[in-house]
Amino acid sequence: MIVGETHESASDKPEHVAAPIAPSEAAEALKNGPVGAFVVSAIAVGLLFIGWMAFYFFLFIPRGPIG
Repeated sequence: MIVGETHESASDKPEHVAAPIAPSEAAEALKNGPVGAFVVSAIAVGLLFIGWMAFYFFLFIPRGPIG
């Protein structure tokens, strides 16, 4: 960026900014909450747990007790 040059943000222009909505419309849109985020996080935690169990049963258990 050249010194002295002004920067215009994309949100400077009205066509790039969403129109305001009424509080009742916002409440309706957020009624069910972030269900998708919970689904994605549950899948990620489930895969992590399955991976941990695979390491436990296929790597640690066959080695036997220590000592």
